[in-house]
Amino acid sequence: MGSTNYETLYCGTQSSLIRAKSLSLIAHNTSSMIKSMTGYGKAILETPQKKITVEVKSLNSKQADLNAKVPWLYKEKEIEIRNIVTRRLERGKIDFYISFDIMDEELMPVINKSSVKNYYRQLSEVAEELGIKPENDALAIIMRLPEALKSEKPELTEEEWKNVAKLIGDALEKVDSYRIEEGKALEADLSGSVSRILGFLEDISPFETERITKVREKLTTTLKETIGSDNVDMNRFEQELIFYLEKLDINEEKVRLRKHCDYFSETMFVSGSNGKMLSFIAQ
Repeated sequence: MGSTNYETLYCGTQSSLIRAKSLSLIAHNTSSMIKSMTGYGKAILETPQKKITVEVKSLNSKQADLNAKVPWLYKEKEIEIRNIVTRRLERGKIDFYISFDIMDEELMPVINKSSVKNYYRQLSEVAEELGIKPENDALAIIMRLPEALKSEKPELTEEEWKNVAKLIGDALEKVDSYRIEEGKALEADLSGSVSRILGFLEDISPFETERITKVREKLTTTLKETIGSDNVDMNRFEQELIFYLEKLDINEEKVRLRKHCDYFSETMFVSGSNGKMLSFIAQ
């Protein structure tokens, strides 16, 4: 029964350690708080001219892996946008999207009067040279020609960029809040796993003495059954037994495991990104 209990405790300890390791791989820490790397945030800004949407998704990743989709209007700010996102989120596989819809009718295509007049003058000259009258639908033909309509692309103003930068910050704030909430659950789970490991560590101690006694009895019985009790040199047997039991001693492993648990608990609340350190300790 003692052996079975010992194995159960050992397996329980290993299971908790593996659980702690798997959770620490996705843990992220800033401002003395564990954060998950999983998050989602969306922010929308509507003005008389545009409707701007920013969406951010984040999953687990060892490094900051940013995939940004930025429309032509904000392309000049793409590097700055990337810096804002990576500084705030630090790690994770991040998908960043920004889009806009034009709401202002003034931005619709307009007639290029100079081109239309030039086209009409040339058609009239050709008609005169050919001795024919210009067609009544000449204007409809001209409007289908290149450059008859022109679209003026809006430029990014400093005021609009400030609004967009704030919108990006709002979306990232929502991602961060999501990470914090999930991080609280991770923190509770990790702390519980560490506590269970330390509890199992204490429960192992009573079985160590019993284990040594059982090993001694088993070896003694085997020797007597094999070569007979009269042929056993008990002094030599005790010497060999000491060497054998030293190899079975797990005190060093217990000390190391306790130290790692303490270090893991301390590291969870150290400021800065420490997911990699937690993963290393859990190994």
